[in-house]
Amino acid sequence: MTSDANKPAGTDTLARLAAVIEARKGGDPDKSYVAWLFAKGPDAVLKKIGEEATETVMAAKDGDPRRIVHEVADLWFHCMIVLSQYGLTPADVLAELERREGISGLEEFALRKSRARYEEGK
Repeated sequence: MTSDANKPAGTDTLARLAAVIEARKGGDPDKSYVAWLFAKGPDAVLKKIGEEATETVMAAKDGDPRRIVHEVADLWFHCMIVLSQYGLTPADVLAELERREGISGLEEFALRKSRARYEEGK
């Protein structure tokens, strides 16, 4: 059992936001941005993620910390929508990050590359 002191910061915030996204998923597109995005389909969400990723890069290049945080928040929000589209949650992403904790990024990259070659050879 994990105590609240051991939870990653923001876990509750992500869980609450995911619940709001789920609740609005099938809502009225005229009354909810989330419902509107879901109604437009996966391509609209993916396009929005691309836009937000670009805006994040531009904010980082400008070096404005407040704008960087704003754009990353937008990017994360839209990534949470795509997670919801595929029945996933922020907890799934956090579990993957926890799995990678303590593994060198270079080792992780080499492992993924090796798996991809293995899958191609099947």
